[in-house]
Amino acid sequence: PEPGRCAHFVLRKRRFCRMIPAPGRRFCGEHGHEEEQNYRKRIPCPLDPKHTVYEDQLQKHLKKCNSREKPKPVYFVQDINAGLKDVAEIPEKQVPLSSLSIEELQNLIIKLKKASNGLELHLKEQILSHQALQEALNDPKNGESAFKHLKQQASILGNMEKLHLLGPGRCFVEFGAGRGKLSHWVDVALQNVESVQFLLVERATTRFKVDGKHKRRDSIFERLQVDIQHLCLNKVPMLEKKKLPLVGIGKHLCGAATDLALRCLVESYTTCCDGEGEEPAPKRSRAAQTEVAPHKCAGNESTTEDHKPVAGIVIALCCHHKCDWTHYVGREFFKSVGVGPVEFHYFQRMSSWATCGMRETTSKASTTEDSEDQTNDTEEHEQTFSRTESGSDTLQGILSVEERKEIGCLCKRLIDHGRIEYLQQQGYKAALQYYTESAVSLENVLLTAVPSPSLIPEPTI
Repeated sequence: PEPGRCAHFVLRKRRFCRMIPAPGRRFCGEHGHEEEQNYRKRIPCPLDPKHTVYEDQLQKHLKKCNSREKPKPVYFVQDINAGLKDVAEIPEKQVPLSSLSIEELQNLIIKLKKASNGLELHLKEQILSHQALQEALNDPKNGESAFKHLKQQASILGNMEKLHLLGPGRCFVEFGAGRGKLSHWVDVALQNVESVQFLLVERATTRFKVDGKHKRRDSIFERLQVDIQHLCLNKVPMLEKKKLPLVGIGKHLCGAATDLALRCLVESYTTCCDGEGEEPAPKRSRAAQTEVAPHKCAGNESTTEDHKPVAGIVIALCCHHKCDWTHYVGREFFKSVGVGPVEFHYFQRMSSWATCGMRETTSKASTTEDSEDQTNDTEEHEQTFSRTESGSDTLQGILSVEERKEIGCLCKRLIDHGRIEYLQQQGYKAALQYYTESAVSLENVLLTAVPSPSLIPEPTI
């Protein structure tokens, strides 16, 4: 062991523990049971078995354990963005894709092509850039992985600028924010603009956050650690104080998280944002008992007809295989083309064929000054497919690699089109486009939406 460090050898990591023991001790508190003297029994913490605690100090530990249940924030509203929860619609047992017979698989493909008939499947390429990232893009210290992320962020900002979303009097809500890099670059792009707020939504604790890197006093950064499924934006204190038009953004927002974010913006927030703190209506009609409460604010039915508090939505889509029929916003579209939850289950699994197995194993990123960005973000969304999702060996003889790739892309476009239809029904002008090359990211489709011209909110300065 290193001098002054714990003498316990961690087999899983193949190195000695790096914790610093108390003076006169050879082992840290976690591995103190190995101390020959003053032996005390350690047991797994009942709140989180990943760490242990002295048995005689269990009650004291439970009161301060980081894994204990904490009070819910005021903006936490259970399942406000969850959508339909009709158990009758969801099959009890979903057969794996690899267990389907050849005939069943062929019937699914026929249904897929029939449902996709008439849809715009060839997206236009809109690969843009932004001046705010030019210096970083030209920095030779950045490795290949960091460069790819920068190109994607630059194109997202370029598309936002084209939609006139980069301006004063806006609150940018980044869903699935992670380290907050996208908000950081938006802040850099708006360095001379006043009255700008940033709301970073992330359910997990995150290391190496870049929130503190912004130096402008006019911009306000606030981070919310909450699942999008339970986020009620109109209860966020920062938004209650100054009701700026929102711009929802996200880079590689996985599967169902995209649907939750869309519903969070265009349903729960749009419906309640002008309710002046009024409570949701407690009663629901009998016909809607299988649906999560819509949380509409009383006396606010007319406000959404002539005003949209969401100025725009720009989300880089990702991981369609993680979509969920319960949360999916395009259910009505699927039903209109003759498919339902059973087909949706298979289409979402088949969507991974578009990317899985189409690229060589990502090589280890080169060391850069932005190495923690690579460690946390290096195309993690494109490496989470299982062999079952990509197709078992039995499918190898039925469909070629190119055919599977084509079918996977078709599944993605069908799922995305349901989102477009949903946004259009909510009064938005929505579109899909390729925002970067496939060599940069296989998940290279950007969803954009702005309110219809008559519903665009005026910027508040």
